[in-house]
Amino acid sequence: MIKQYDIAILGGGPGGYVTAIRAAQLGFKTVVIDKENLGGICLNWGCIPTKSLLRNADIYDTIKNHSDEFGITVKGVAYDFGKVIKRSRSISEKITKNVELLVKKNKVDRIKGFGKLISRNQISVFDENQKEIEVVEASKIIIATGARPRILPNIPVDHKMIITSSEAMNLSEQPKELIVIGAGAIGIEFAYFYSVFGTKVTVIEMMEQILPIEDKEVSELLAKNFKKRGIEIFTSTKVEKAEIKGKNVVVTINQNGQLKELKADKVLSAIGVTGNVEGFGLEELGVEIYKGHIAVDKSTYETNIKGIYAIGDVIGPPWLAHVASAEGLYCIEKIKGLHVTPIDYDSIPGCTYCQPQVASIGLTEQKAKEKGYEVKIGKFPFMASGKAFAVGEREGFVKIVFDAKYGEILGAHIIGAEATELIGEVGIAKSLEATYESIVKTVHAHPTLSEAIMEAAAQAYGEAIHI
Repeated sequence: MIKQYDIAILGGGPGGYVTAIRAAQLGFKTVVIDKENLGGICLNWGCIPTKSLLRNADIYDTIKNHSDEFGITVKGVAYDFGKVIKRSRSISEKITKNVELLVKKNKVDRIKGFGKLISRNQISVFDENQKEIEVVEASKIIIATGARPRILPNIPVDHKMIITSSEAMNLSEQPKELIVIGAGAIGIEFAYFYSVFGTKVTVIEMMEQILPIEDKEVSELLAKNFKKRGIEIFTSTKVEKAEIKGKNVVVTINQNGQLKELKADKVLSAIGVTGNVEGFGLEELGVEIYKGHIAVDKSTYETNIKGIYAIGDVIGPPWLAHVASAEGLYCIEKIKGLHVTPIDYDSIPGCTYCQPQVASIGLTEQKAKEKGYEVKIGKFPFMASGKAFAVGEREGFVKIVFDAKYGEILGAHIIGAEATELIGEVGIAKSLEATYESIVKTVHAHPTLSEAIMEAAAQAYGEAIHI
């Protein structure tokens, strides 16, 4: 018997389950299909469990290296790597169960299995033995199948010695030496995590700087901090090949034409992701695939096949959980016929949760100039912040890029304590098309780290008080 729905969602990650709940709120009879626990990579193997690991690292680093600054004496500080990993997995399990409850609470049907489109409005669902267990028919189908780590032939991932982020957060034993290939957010977070616990870490990045999409000054300060931690960094460096030799992996790098071999017991490949487009019946239906991702009309998120939509990582960058959720909400509200504001892809916050934290939104100084803007730059160091001084977090700065003509916020870049929380203020300001004056004239509580945003805005126009 075929089950009838208004909306069928293939994939239960932060795009899929959020869309499903909103669809139910809007009165649609909705089903979400996923063979794994709800929450997708983000809740099961990404955003949440990695933040758990990083929190462990932050606490250990503070106790081991900074407790004396606070007049606290700790003798014999140690850690249990197994418990560190276990805590992360436990948190992931609890939060995914909560998502299952949320979906149930909102009266969304949940089918656990692998879904495959068999027509423009039908999905066949299979169990782990590839036996068909259900056929679903829906007026609209939304594909939210996410993405997976990209694997290159010259870096042959075996998931044991050459690993991806999924294995990196669930290792039974801590590696003595780790080579991280790729210095985006994922690579940098794991580099930080393992180095704090004593692993010798080497980072290799093809571009000129670590965190290549971030402001140059931010990346330079983070690189300086990482080198102090003992992390070796190779930028403008190409990986020629990675080979498993006995109990080690040998990585051959090319830096300015010079070949060099590096060796470690584990190599993490963190070179980006590619959309999960295979096996879902997309090609058979003629759904357009472009560079490994589903092509959509960004005004509706509909594919070239009427009634089939796609959102999240499967449609390409930016590969961020909050973007997937935003796209899903927009898509379903558009289907409902509501008036919705298009997503401003130039105002998507990006965060890296190492220490010091990195967060940004909008244009870098360089990008703004390349686009022809005359800019004013406001920069305020946490070194001059009373709150940062008091809590012992004085490294880093807030940098805001303004359009000199109108005072409009073009971008903001923060490195330092709680940067990933602070960026939200600039995000709201930017979405409201606020000017520097809006930030400066907003009374900020004292003492807070967020005062640095106000001071940075004021500094751009020669009005800063504390610098």
